[in-house]
Amino acid sequence: MGDVNRSITLDASEQGYATTRVDALLGWARKYSLFAYPFVTACCGMEFMALTSPRFDLARFGAEAPRFSPRQSDLLWVVGTISQRQAPVLKRIYEQMMEPKYVLAFGTCASSGGFYDNYTTVAGIDKLIPTDVYIPGCPPRPEAVMDGLMLLQDRIARNERRPGIVKPRFDPVQEASGLVQLRRSAKDPSELVPAIKKEEEARVKALRGGST
Repeated sequence: MGDVNRSITLDASEQGYATTRVDALLGWARKYSLFAYPFVTACCGMEFMALTSPRFDLARFGAEAPRFSPRQSDLLWVVGTISQRQAPVLKRIYEQMMEPKYVLAFGTCASSGGFYDNYTTVAGIDKLIPTDVYIPGCPPRPEAVMDGLMLLQDRIARNERRPGIVKPRFDPVQEASGLVQLRRSAKDPSELVPAIKKEEEARVKALRGGST
């Protein structure tokens, strides 16, 4: 194909014209023509069904058309937990997809294995196939999935293949001490989270004040 960075001129009308690059034009076309292959294995599939409903309108992103043949798709949605027995199937589907192809990890289980810390579960699909975008959540909200889809579209347009992670739209706490933490041992009650202690003390004071 030669050098894809060369510039071309597109005639728009008698009054003006547009100038672009071939790689930018191809990236723009690819980002709005994604043919998805949904590989749904677990409970995240319910959220994926909600995402594809008219309420969220994936058609505006050009990614609403599912293709259940890997040879006709270029975006692999891995939705749910991947077990060791499913791993060869997922890898074979990925290998049958045409280039360029992209992978989106839908949910915590697909991204890191989730709470299945055992020998039967793959601890993240990036152990098997290259992954472009990780969407955390159990399950992730449709808004988070759309953020991940737009992040993937931005990377497709810029021809960037570094993995991306969907970040929360706002931080739930300002400091790490405000996060919920587990006790290090069940024998030591002093290892409870200080924030929980303060909350309990405030609740007791409020009850005593109300009783008097």
